[in-house]
Amino acid sequence: MKTLYYYHPDFLLHETGVGHPECADRLRSISSALEVPEFSSLIRLLAPLGTAEQIRLVHPHYYVEAILSAIPEQGHHHLDQDTVLSHGSKQATFRAVGAVCDAVDRIMAGEANNAFCAIRPPGHHAEVDLAMGFCLFNNVAIAAEYARQYHQISRIAIVDFDVHHGNGTQEIFCNQPNVFYASSHEMPNYPGTGYPTEIGLGNIFNVPLSAGDTGVEFRKKYRNVILPALRDFKPELLLISAGFDAHKDDPLGSIMLLEEDFAWLTQQLMSIANNYCEGRLISVLEGGYNLKALASCVAHHLKTLMGH
Repeated sequence: MKTLYYYHPDFLLHETGVGHPECADRLRSISSALEVPEFSSLIRLLAPLGTAEQIRLVHPHYYVEAILSAIPEQGHHHLDQDTVLSHGSKQATFRAVGAVCDAVDRIMAGEANNAFCAIRPPGHHAEVDLAMGFCLFNNVAIAAEYARQYHQISRIAIVDFDVHHGNGTQEIFCNQPNVFYASSHEMPNYPGTGYPTEIGLGNIFNVPLSAGDTGVEFRKKYRNVILPALRDFKPELLLISAGFDAHKDDPLGSIMLLEEDFAWLTQQLMSIANNYCEGRLISVLEGGYNLKALASCVAHHLKTLMGH
């Protein structure tokens, strides 16, 4: 198995302020965890700069310009209580978009089986023209649109296991039957969306979890709902919104998952990718705010992607 790993020091330049959970130390902790021999075969790539054109595949010109013009020369600018801009935010966001689009290009070219994009800021709460929940641009949605428009992929699946519902990704694709979106998430929790009744055109699958749920309930809901629906959809490319904040030690959720649960789901999704998409799978970092747990979960996720 060949696995691409995207990173760039510019991701550390997006500064969110003292005490903010979505901080540069998240990526530093992941990098430290990967400095061991078992990750020596990772194909490590510096994320290229994406383009405004790529961002506009999902977000309208006026919104992109509004975000970029709000970036301060110094200090912080709050778009809302949680979502912060700093001088380095443009570099970080453009590298994030560049990473996911480059991953699509390389995976579609057969250079590797799969990819993991260790990027920030995250993206799955960003709606068509609204930044929220730490997110500015919707990275995974941009990857999906890029694959559709530049590689003529018609059936794309996005599976989101972040503890928070990906309201932005759902909003972007709820009326597009050739994009499948499935999410497991804690309810009630931010942002308050993600009810099972939200089905789009039959392409949206939400499976809420309750505070205190463990890997038993998590695996059961994937086995009973999401994985069968995903097989029925028969995707040509599988994207993952990989948030690790459903771990039992995460401060922003109350789901009790362990590293092994994320590894199990990764294996299930790889199996479906192998059966329907020639193995093509791209995983994009979303949440995960306990530094130790995040690093450990990403390591388990990557080991599975690498076939270890």
